[in-house]
Amino acid sequence: MKEDTPRWTEIEHLPEWDEEFYHVYTARKLGKWVMLKTLKPDLASKPEMQSMLEKEFDVRYNLAHPHIVMINDLEDVPGVGRCIITDDVYGDSLAKLIREGKVTPAHIDKLRHQLVDALEYIQTNHLAHHPLRPENIIFTENIGNLKLIDVGFEQRDSLTPCDTATDIYNYGLVLRRALDSVGSTDATMRRVAARCLDPNPKARYHDMTQVHLALENRPVRRIYLTIIAFLAVMVLMLVWLSIKTR
Repeated sequence: MKEDTPRWTEIEHLPEWDEEFYHVYTARKLGKWVMLKTLKPDLASKPEMQSMLEKEFDVRYNLAHPHIVMINDLEDVPGVGRCIITDDVYGDSLAKLIREGKVTPAHIDKLRHQLVDALEYIQTNHLAHHPLRPENIIFTENIGNLKLIDVGFEQRDSLTPCDTATDIYNYGLVLRRALDSVGSTDATMRRVAARCLDPNPKARYHDMTQVHLALENRPVRRIYLTIIAFLAVMVLMLVWLSIKTR
């Protein structure tokens, strides 16, 4: 890198990617493409919002998942303000793909696998986050990999039943909208979406692990029965060996 290379160039606001409290930009940092996330101008001078930005950086800095946008730094960017710096994930949001009628079976498959994996990781790490929406699900430009761009602002000792029920409900909304956009009649995915959207939170899946198993047609009860059967066989073998060696 040449010594006279500008630190920041080609800064561009991405209105479609804006979040509730933040503007989102794409830019080059020392020639490398990155994303910037900064407080909206009317919030930037408020100490409580500045604290929120820094807390989100602290919470997300150590996250490591292939389908979650990684955070690199917290830095003051000239003309923009204090920013969370993330990897570049330029591509199309699910919202845009739905709006333009460009959702494909490949996108649906990634909602079934990659998105569920990411949400499982979020719940396992007890991350409170803003509601899941098609706007914060991005499919990268080159290989169409799924990335979540708004994944947590607080890490707790545990999530409440309301937190997980809301996650599951919003996943159901996203999945149903995507299925509707391609006219999918996949019975398993329709059934999972319907249960996620049950008006009674207690009737929904308990967590994303159960959603994952349901999408794979692997009921939790069947897995438990398989484990119990395996343990029973092992016990019988141990008893048989014990009798044989007497």
